[in-house]
Amino acid sequence: MSAKPLEIRMIRQLSGLQASAWDALTDGADPFLRHAFLAGLEDHGCLVGHGWDPVHLLAYEHDVLVGALPLYRRDNSYGEFVFDWNWAEAYTRAGGRYYPKLVTAVPFTPVTGPRLLVQAEHPAAASISAALVAGALALAQRTGASSWHCLFPADVQLPAFEHPDLLLREGCQYHWYNQNYADFTEFLAGLTAKRRKEIRRERRDVAELGLQIELLEGRAITPAHWAVFHRFYCDTFERKFGEPRLTLSFMQYLSAQTPPSTPVLLLARAGEDYVAGALALRGTHTLYGRHWGCSGYFRNLHFEMCYYRFIEYSITHGLQHFDAGAQGEHKVARGFVPVKTWSVHWLREPSFRQAVAEFLRRETLAIDHYVDTVAEHTAYRADIDG
Repeated sequence: MSAKPLEIRMIRQLSGLQASAWDALTDGADPFLRHAFLAGLEDHGCLVGHGWDPVHLLAYEHDVLVGALPLYRRDNSYGEFVFDWNWAEAYTRAGGRYYPKLVTAVPFTPVTGPRLLVQAEHPAAASISAALVAGALALAQRTGASSWHCLFPADVQLPAFEHPDLLLREGCQYHWYNQNYADFTEFLAGLTAKRRKEIRRERRDVAELGLQIELLEGRAITPAHWAVFHRFYCDTFERKFGEPRLTLSFMQYLSAQTPPSTPVLLLARAGEDYVAGALALRGTHTLYGRHWGCSGYFRNLHFEMCYYRFIEYSITHGLQHFDAGAQGEHKVARGFVPVKTWSVHWLREPSFRQAVAEFLRRETLAIDHYVDTVAEHTAYRADIDG
């Protein structure tokens, strides 16, 4: 009797799938890939109106879930952080329709992590991953999507995307790594004298403001705290990015979840009034800085709350890594180092795919050169491996 082949199914809502079955496909270290986080985005109105229509793929073997691919049908490119607006414009000028497209990602979250969710110890892990990739390509073909994009896959999963029709794109972010520091002072000792002096000055500026900065975690973050922070978050989005994505009910929902997806919230208060907030999410090994907002201008408060306080938190809690979000070359002067990120792209039209491939070849050379150059000019002393 021949073995039953893998069956690929599509699901439009994660709440219809048992959380334990989904979570068993991950190691639990990445809070954004947990069923609770992704289903929470769907159930608390974060995706509605923003062009993230779930079409997740599930791989079954004898009716047992053995693999999954987070997948969304998109009618825009907002909230992806791998910018393809120029591709969309060129595609349209050539007479095509770039949207809808398919995207594998965590919505609004430029964080590297597994995208092909398969238990590493499964004897057929490679075959399951291949089936999920083939399933995404088949769905794109069947639905007339212009393209499929897999954003921020983990380095170890890149071999699973080796396919003649898939293009690899390189990017750059800035992350902080814990070298087993005893405290923030020891971290500073590894920096050049100039950078140590600048960071101490910035922190002194904030201390002179006389603000009280509170640190709250998990269930200690009350609905009132979330309401304050959500107001800062919405104000930042409305001024810089347009309509806010995350709802207040989603933020409050985060506090009800169990580790490793623990929210860490910093709130700065002047007297009785809160004036700023910064949010991070804690995984097993990494702290992920997510959002920030402020009611006015306070010199260097952004650096204090979004970088230095979260670096201190990472050191105190033995976290190995602090990912403070996308972009921000100014992070390099504050102890962050450049790291490469990846995305994978399938484009329906062969001629357009060829043009993009040539663009990516040139872009990759430029990014490689940039990363090498920045890595030679970090904030760390020459005799310290930052």
